[in-house]
Amino acid sequence: MTYIESSNTDPRYNLALEQFVFDSLDNSKNYCMLWQNHNSIIVGKNQNTSAEINVPFVNAHNISVVRRLSGGGAVYHDLGNINFTFITDADKKEAVDFAVFCEPIQKALVSFGVPVCISGRNDMTVEGKKISGNAQYIKNGRIMHHGTLLYDTDIDMLSNALNVTGDKIESKGIKSVKSRVANIRPFMKSDVPTKEFWASLKSYLFASLNMEEYILISAEEAEVDRLKEQVYSQWSWNYGASPPHNIIKTRRIENCGKIEILLDIGKNGVINNIHFFGDYFGTDDSKELAALLKGNLLEYNCLAAIIKDVNITRFFHNTDAEAFLSLLLE
Repeated sequence: MTYIESSNTDPRYNLALEQFVFDSLDNSKNYCMLWQNHNSIIVGKNQNTSAEINVPFVNAHNISVVRRLSGGGAVYHDLGNINFTFITDADKKEAVDFAVFCEPIQKALVSFGVPVCISGRNDMTVEGKKISGNAQYIKNGRIMHHGTLLYDTDIDMLSNALNVTGDKIESKGIKSVKSRVANIRPFMKSDVPTKEFWASLKSYLFASLNMEEYILISAEEAEVDRLKEQVYSQWSWNYGASPPHNIIKTRRIENCGKIEILLDIGKNGVINNIHFFGDYFGTDDSKELAALLKGNLLEYNCLAAIIKDVNITRFFHNTDAEAFLSLLLE
């Protein structure tokens, strides 16, 4: 087993690193990775990003949102969480038992005094609470299995970031299943900080899996950076790749009234149709604004450029361009 460790906490880099190891490193070898992300939400490949996150909270707290290659539900990462990845042959199977990959992690945790169980299809739990969620990606006879380890995560941040707003979102994507979660740290026989837990886990895996460490050369690092910029940093991947969906947004603006927005969002995040309803006041017909927005991406920079010369208050009293964009995007 070849071990690769990331000292980078940028989720865009780490997901690019996973893909690079999967796609480009010697596929005659098996790989194990440990890595961390700063505050972020990692969305499953088949999910509608907007339906999984609390957009105002995410924006206010500078939480990164990045889509991964594997399916499954959205998860919250911070520096109290450690992620593990196994990459190996899939033996021509369409799905591989999650327990095969969870078992070495489970044994490590048990050796630390944590009474962890492999539960359901893709979770590890302690006393019925989820401490690890797992997902898999299979392609060309190879499998990537990755999972979270909630060691000392901010559970309040996790709950708020994944608690979507009251907007009605009719998604054709895969929805996350909300579970009760817990941190591993309170169950440890010795209370240690996250970095020390990482070191202990690494030491256990080296001994049990007979691992040897590999450090990427500069050309490989450059390829990871290319993937990061061209894929995982792009709105088109993280948001635009969401399946088609409908959104109904309802807001009341002081001295304007109630505004209800019906959005039909198609492939690649394009606004197929948009309608405004409500008891709001405006001197111009909002259908003109709807026609201007239709056919464009539901993305800040794109919409800001379209309405930069538009006097929004003529359509919605007491509402400027920034407030209108916030209404559309949050």
